[in-house]
Amino acid sequence: MNSPVTDWRGRRVWLFGASSGIGAALARRLLAEGARVAVSARSTTKLLAVVESAPQAMVLPCDATDATAIAAAATTITGAWGGIDTAIYLAGDYVPMRGWEIDLAVVERTLAINIGGAYAFAAAVVPRLVAQGGGDIGLVASVAGYRGLPKALAYGPSKAALINFAEALALDLQPLGIGVRLINPGFVATQLTAKNDFSMPALLTPEVAAEEIVAGYRDKSFEIHFPKRFTRFMKLLALLPARIYLPLVRRFAGG
Repeated sequence: MNSPVTDWRGRRVWLFGASSGIGAALARRLLAEGARVAVSARSTTKLLAVVESAPQAMVLPCDATDATAIAAAATTITGAWGGIDTAIYLAGDYVPMRGWEIDLAVVERTLAINIGGAYAFAAAVVPRLVAQGGGDIGLVASVAGYRGLPKALAYGPSKAALINFAEALALDLQPLGIGVRLINPGFVATQLTAKNDFSMPALLTPEVAAEEIVAGYRDKSFEIHFPKRFTRFMKLLALLPARIYLPLVRRFAGG
């Protein structure tokens, strides 16, 4: 399984998708823990505000859909720090969508960021981890990837693909001593969830989500999911046969 991370002091960390939300909160938390943290996202201004000129931080702006820029950022980090110990992909996009309102442009962008960007990130990071003989990669998916959900016609399938991708990576990389962690949050108050027009149970702040991630890295588990009171319920739902699951979720979703 994975090697626990209990001390972040001096650890070389790359967070992709760190300009806001969980990524920004996690960057601040790990900097406070003494980690060296490289942050990436599209906005240089937002990234600079996150790290607040911390001497052990590195700001590397790039777009999740630009594989060449992602690879160049990985080269910059390893050139400056000699390697990467922990890399976490947090970038994501979400637009509520129902089955009668499929917007292909939105679907393509969601898939490009949520799963395509994760592949580009892994392609840039994994060979370096293998070459240095250690380290770990984390992918932030969502409990929305467990089963189909209303209004998640593009987002849900992209996160389901990310869950599958993380599992496949773990099968290949863990025997080589490379850690793989799948991070599945429930509802977290971010600019993405602000688009929802329904009540979100067990809604967390990004700071609490960051603490849950740090806590999850302290053990050997493959999956870090939170808050447990909600994610365990979602896991139980995911076990139901479709003949029960579909009408049940439809009833709770109100349509």
